[in-house]
Formats: sequence, C-alpha cells, structure tokens
Amino acid sequence: MDFHDEQTLRFIRESLTEDIGDGDHSTLGCIPHDSTGKSKLLFKEEGIVAGIELAKAILHELDPDMHFEQFMHDGDSCKPGDIGFIATGSVHALLSGERLLLNCMQRLSGIATQTHRLVELMGNSRSKLLDTRKTTPGFRFLEKWAVTVGGGYNHRIGLYDMVMLKDNHIDFAGGITKAVEASRNYLLNMGLELKIEVETRNIREVEEALNCEGVDRIMLDNFTPEEIVVALKLIDGRVETEASGGINESNLAAYAATNIDYISIGALTHSVKSLDISLKEVD
Repeated sequence: MDFHDEQTLRFIRESLTEDIGDGDHSTLGCIPHDSTGKSKLLFKEEGIVAGIELAKAILHELDPDMHFEQFMHDGDSCKPGDIGFIATGSVHALLSGERLLLNCMQRLSGIATQTHRLVELMGNSRSKLLDTRKTTPGFRFLEKWAVTVGGGYNHRIGLYDMVMLKDNHIDFAGGITKAVEASRNYLLNMGLELKIEVETRNIREVEEALNCEGVDRIMLDNFTPEEIVVALKLIDGRVETEASGGINESNLAAYAATNIDYISIGALTHSVKSLDISLKEVD
C-alpha cells in the first residue's frame, strides 16, 4: 500500500487538523519550538504489526526531516518489549503526532492480529477469510488493508464495486429472481461490469438463485456447517460460494472444513481489540 497517495495524505491531514485545531497548546506552552529529541515505538503485547509505514507518514507530515531507525515492518510478529522504530526530529512533531499514530497503529495492529488468529484456526482449508463493510467511516481503506496484513482478503470495498443483493434488497424487489433480473438490466444499461452476489437464507432460495442467469456468487447466510455441505453439493461449483452470519472463533474451523470458497466475518473490523502500543522518549 502507498502511504503517500492522495487518499492517505488527505486522511492524515484531516485527522491532524481535527486533533490539533488552532494549536497543540500543551506542547507549544512548555517545549521550545526548535527542540529535537528521540521517541521509540514500543509494543507491549504479542500480535501482528500493522501501521508502521502509516506512523512514519504521520510524523513526516509534521516534520519532513524526521529520521527513522526502523526495526520492524508491517506484517511482522511482535512481543512485549519489541521496538518498532526510533524517530529522531522535532519534539513538537513527536508530541503532536503521538496520539494519531498510536490510535491508528493500535487499531490496525489489532485487526491484523485478530485476522491472523482466525486464519490460523482455519488450518489447511482452501476457504478464504473475508472482511465486510462493517468498518469505521473514513478509516475503511486502512482497516481493510490491515485485514490483508493479517492474512485475510477483502470483500467489496464499498457499494460501488460489486452488486450484493442482501435480504432487504430481495424483499423490497419482490424476490430473488426479480432482484437479479433488474440488477442485470441496470448493469447493462449503465455499461457496468460488476459481479452479482445473492444472499440466500435457505435451500429453496439457493435453488432460485441458481436458476437466475448472471449470478456470480451465492452467500449462504446463517447456514450451519452441515447445511452448507448440502448447499455446496447442490451448487456443484457452478458459482462462487460464501458463508456468513454467526461465524466466530468457536465454530470457524467447522465452517472452514466445508472448503466453501469464502467465509466472511464482520468481527474482523467491527469489534476488534486494539493492540497495546506506546510512543516513549528515548533516554
């Protein structure tokens, strides 16, 4: 990922503006403007590192001459006492950027750590672990990146890059067949080439989705692993398949054992525990 692209730089600048406002008065009041110093990024628990490059970009935005002695990289495993980097430069930049870089790194590393843990639980399954759109507004692109750092895969990025006909779409449209036909006509008229995924709630709906032309993936929502085995035999590889709903650490291995194409879990991003990280002055 490019941490100096327009989207990332806009996020950094808007976040710093939100936090600093008309000035970091705590720092401005007691630290001379030309003071320089060193801070170390310290990991305080085990996990997977995500956000090192983002943290560097944040500090470089505040001090383009900030120097980094880097010891760890995104995707590395960390343990208590590990140092990610030592940054040397403006004390004002180190103090004003501290909270933003820690907020980002703690959450992103938590997501990468949780994803890695779940991927490990899947063992040798050929299923791929997917995230969802249950993300933090404005922070989604980074949260989804952290999922990939942990070994997972991204589902659609937003509403614009895939047609996903969920239960509410289907109910409002008058059923699966009507929803799929209307969607296909819309894509044709708009000149769009997007995959169509259909959420199903039972075997009858799976059969209906299979009879619709243009369906690329069928989601099996809140199916048990045993029900998924039955559904996969019916689908017989004709379209991609995805399991979703009620899947967690306690039952993930059973779902992965079905070798369904994809397993999506919203908890990768919506309820993750942040990793404990700090930024401290180097003595």
